[in-house]
Amino acid sequence: HNNVPQGLSSAMFTLNMRHAEKFLSSVGSDCGIANINIGTSGAEIGGAFGGEKETGGGRESGSDSWKQYMRRQTNTINWGTDLPLAQGIKFDLN
Repeated sequence: HNNVPQGLSSAMFTLNMRHAEKFLSSVGSDCGIANINIGTSGAEIGGAFGGEKETGGGRESGSDSWKQYMRRQTNTINWGTDLPLAQGIKFDLN
């Protein structure tokens, strides 16, 4: 858990799936969005969007907006070896 009042998005970069599973569990990230091998801006997946703690206030989309008494988290795992940027942004250096 981060020792900060905000809790919108978090990310972890690892090839160790045990570390990834711990990060996505209740003892890991306490944010509304948690990504593995994708930055906090993440890929656009169309998942339920919202934060926890002082940045919380419910989900803006998705089918779980009524689940006010549960801690819900949207997780994205990049199983590949490249790191995609949000919204398909590319930096061609050639």
